[in-house]
Amino acid sequence: MIDAIIERFCRAIELLIAAALAVMVVLVFGNVVLRYAFNSGIAVSEEVSRWLFVWLCFLGAVVAMKEGGHLGTDMLVSRLPVAGKKACLALGHLLMLYVTWLFLDGSWQQARINHDVAAPVTGAPMSIFYASGVVFSACAGILLLLQLTRLLTGHVQESDLVRVKESEEQAEFETLQAELAQGDAQRGPPHAHPSSGVPGRTRS
Repeated sequence: MIDAIIERFCRAIELLIAAALAVMVVLVFGNVVLRYAFNSGIAVSEEVSRWLFVWLCFLGAVVAMKEGGHLGTDMLVSRLPVAGKKACLALGHLLMLYVTWLFLDGSWQQARINHDVAAPVTGAPMSIFYASGVVFSACAGILLLLQLTRLLTGHVQESDLVRVKESEEQAEFETLQAELAQGDAQRGPPHAHPSSGVPGRTRS
């Protein structure tokens, strides 16, 4: 039930990200065309695009948090036993919860301080800009708490204990290794000729 709600929520975030990206493209491209073709422009283009980019990054970070897509290293953790992997995952989540709380507190304070400050072009409250950090921290904190609860209650599979990859190249290399191992297992070991003790050779 909770997983389905999180999945729908992240899907909605992805749609918001796509919409923000589309608006950014229209504003920036339209501003360039108007400037060079008609010696005009969209006054709010630069400011709104910058704000949308910040919101896009923080919303994308929420989805990456859910999918375990943030930068990390598994060089040590992947070689630990199951108990060690669980301990590292729990410690990592506790540290991230603490950092998320610091980020939430700082973003909230900045949003309150700048609520009465108007943006230079749009005139919108600057608190909207800093609210992106509040939204990210709240969503990330909830996801981390849910993941930590699943870990402590034993509802996490061993394959999910290592939630990061060092790089895309490392992930592709591991996938290639698994495919090669599967192919070798399907072919089976080489068979020796009955009349020779050397595999793959026949007696002349």
